[in-house]
Formats: sequence, C-alpha cells, structure tokens
Amino acid sequence: MACSTRSTIPAADESGATTISAIHSDVLQTHILTRLDGPTLASASCVSSQLYSLSTQDTLWRDICQATWPSMDNPRMRNLISTFPKGPRSFFSDSFPLLPSRPEPHPHHRPEQNPHPPSELIFAIDIYYRNKLIFSKLHETETLTSWFEYLPFRIDLLDPKEVVSTPIQYRDMEELGRHLAEDLTLSWIVIDPTGKKAANLSSWRPVSVHRHWYLSGEIQVKYASFLAGDRNSSEFVQCVIMVTFGRCKEGEMKVREVSLEVEDMDEMTLNGKASLVILQRALETRNNRETYEEYVSNHLALSSVVPTVQYPWMVFSSMATVYPIDYNPIGGDIATSDHYKDGT
Repeated sequence: MACSTRSTIPAADESGATTISAIHSDVLQTHILTRLDGPTLASASCVSSQLYSLSTQDTLWRDICQATWPSMDNPRMRNLISTFPKGPRSFFSDSFPLLPSRPEPHPHHRPEQNPHPPSELIFAIDIYYRNKLIFSKLHETETLTSWFEYLPFRIDLLDPKEVVSTPIQYRDMEELGRHLAEDLTLSWIVIDPTGKKAANLSSWRPVSVHRHWYLSGEIQVKYASFLAGDRNSSEFVQCVIMVTFGRCKEGEMKVREVSLEVEDMDEMTLNGKASLVILQRALETRNNRETYEEYVSNHLALSSVVPTVQYPWMVFSSMATVYPIDYNPIGGDIATSDHYKDGT
C-alpha cells in the first residue's frame, strides 16, 4: 500500500517568495514582534490588518515602554500608563517624539487651554551613555502650593552632596567632551497623571558641552527644547536640562547634578506658576502632531545639526550627526494608527 505524506506549503507571492501572511500569528507575536523597538513596531502596524491587530497588544507596548524608560518600571507608573486612552501605546506615542518647536501661525489660533491645571506633575528621567543606562529616576511635584507657584521653577534630582557613579572614564578633556556630545542621550518626560497626557522635554542629543569649573574639572552637558510661551504672546521659552559631571581621584566621572528649568529667551528662570502654564500647553500639543503619513513625507531626511562643545580656551563642533530639536522620529500618531484596524 502506497504511503502518502501531507505537507503544508506556505503562501507565496508571484516571485515565489514566502509572504508574511504565511507565518503563524503565534510565531509573529512571540518571536518576532517582541524583538522590535517602538518605532519599528509602530511601522509594522501600518503594513496590514493582521500586523495591526498583532502589533497593538498592550503587553507589547508595556514592555517597550519599560525597556525604553526604566524609570517607568514601577507599580504606580505601570498602572498609570494603562489608563491612557489607548494604554501603553498612547503613552509611547506621547513620550517618544520630541515636542514640535516650529512657530504656530498666530497666537489666537492656538487651542484653548484647560482652565484647570494639573495638581501634580510626574517627571521620568533616563540617561544613557553608549546605549547603557547610567541614571534613572522618577520625580513627583505638587503644583498647588504657594512654594511651587511663586519661587523660580527648578527640578533638582540630586541632593547637593549626592553623586551617581558612571562607567565614563576621564581622559583628555577635549576627547571627553566629544564623547559626551556623541554618546550621552537623555529623556525627560513630563506626565499629567490626571489628564493622562505626557510629553518629552529633552532634545535627543546635547545642544552644548562645556567645562563648568576650570580647577574642579566639572563638565556641564546641556539639553534644551523650545516651547511656545503665553497664549497671548508670540514669544518662546526654553526648557533647559543640565547634567553636570565631576571627576573623582580614580578618574571616574560621576553625575553631580541633573536639573530642569524653564527660561525665557533672556535666560531668566520662570516661576512655577508661569512654568506650569507652559508645560500644560506642551502636554496638549500631542493632539496637533503629525500623522505617520505626514512624517514619511516630511521627515525622512536626518539633519546634520551638531552640538557645540565649549571650553574656556576653545569652541568647536563635534562630528556627531544628531536630530534637531524639532525632529519627530515616528510622528505623533504612528503608535496609535488606526489606518488598518478595519482591515483596509
């Protein structure tokens, strides 16, 4: 009696190549999609209705958020991001792109601001050197106290005598400055836990690196983003994030300061009340970000903007290629795209 074997031939396109639809959904979800970072997973969700369905699972985006921002890996924040409109996908869509810094057409065309400012802001900060985490912290601030409203707005994450060790070794000062400009990345997310909104206040790379104190060898690395000022004004303000490194006797560079201030263009620090208005408007810009299709057409080319490395005796630009402050790497809505949810 003849024996027969039954085999399953994967689906193929006209050229004979196996298509992605031939791969079992469990294999895609367990062994492929879990290996992608946020922007890549978001792009995959735009390919087909099948990938959209698999790529929008909350567990995938929850894990990506925690991997991208270790400061979010705690019970309160895991619960909080699950309450965003589309869960962790919404949080990633809010927090990964940088805030737009392009001028708005006219002050009176800006969206109306919520008259009730958040009673609390949460800041999630993560610093990487050569893709390795060197600093991570969650900071909570009450906004309804007189102390917050009228004093200059400043968030300090380290006490005056507190330092954080890093794997960065002191070398020639010029070379160290170049390495920090090229290899140090920072994310500073502001979160409104009541309004379920978030925004990233950092630039992708430092905008400047300079020697702070000549004798101590301290180096300051500055990140900044420009935001629209008061609704009735056409002026801009800047969120300035400063990371200060000090050198110990063994040659190890330690973090001595991580701070945030909101300044006007004359570098005068705003008080808490004025800063809260600015941050609230920044949080509400998420509804005006670009769709994925607009991102593809407008932002495929990277800028060659470079940070400035400064010392008392010299000023030069590093050779790093970085994103400009207004570069939005995935577009505001790519992680929550509904383009394929109906199978279109």
